[in-house]
Amino acid sequence: MKQKKPTKILQDIPVELRSIIKTPITIPPNTSILDARDILLRHRIGRLVIEFGKKPVGIITEKDIAKSVSIFNKKPLGKILVREIMSKNLITASPDASIHDCAKLMKENAISSVVVKNKKNKLVGVVTKTDLVSTFLIQSTASLAISKIMSKNVITVSPNDSIFEVESVLFNNNIRRVIVAKNKIPVGIITYRDFIPAKTFDLHREFTDPVEISEIAQNSQINEFNVNRLSYLLTFAAKDIMTKNPFVVYPDDVVYTAAILMIRHDISGIPVIKNKKLVGIVTKSDIVNVLADVK
Repeated sequence: MKQKKPTKILQDIPVELRSIIKTPITIPPNTSILDARDILLRHRIGRLVIEFGKKPVGIITEKDIAKSVSIFNKKPLGKILVREIMSKNLITASPDASIHDCAKLMKENAISSVVVKNKKNKLVGVVTKTDLVSTFLIQSTASLAISKIMSKNVITVSPNDSIFEVESVLFNNNIRRVIVAKNKIPVGIITYRDFIPAKTFDLHREFTDPVEISEIAQNSQINEFNVNRLSYLLTFAAKDIMTKNPFVVYPDDVVYTAAILMIRHDISGIPVIKNKKLVGIVTKSDIVNVLADVK
């Protein structure tokens, strides 16, 4: 009996890595974290490359910024420089690398961007998950169902959870976004970008006892006990900073549909629902993993 050929996920449309490399916004190592935060907000970008002597020496992301403005940080916000919190172990690629190689680097290292350097270690540019999702749109056969790549175990918070509890959920689970759900129905989504303008550090300093701040800061771990001590001090909740009425997709929708929504609306993750209830989430990482696994 003749075996049925497996469904082809990607078309044989060559895309050179050089064609999607972008010139990043760079800053020197001595830039203050406040200035870095302003640049991210002004340009609505997720990362900055730290450059010294025309060579990339680090990268700083929205997640790093969010951690720096967290109440759990012991150092005064105004004294933090990007060199203190940037990621120094850069994952890099050459301009001659392939799309597959770049996607594989992101998957294996759980990162959202790859710095591209030339043979002299000079900065050429950066490739992000967004760039790779755009490549997927070019090569996709529109035959892959979202149910095949989505994550089914979704971490959620409720609309009335404090922003400190939301922050701890993000940090402790090492995730970039969390869905806000009510009765298993997604009503919002929160990412690290939402914490940057929230200025949780300043809000907490205004509404809390300095002695209690000091006591909690001495504990380097964000845990349920710390969060519970802080929750009553602040009226700000998940519903105050979340993006309301997030876009949703269905398990039987094709991944192409999710990719279009991500690119068009500058979002990195979409709740997956069935009968209005949350059953999963599909992210840019899931799409990049497709590119990493299919050569």
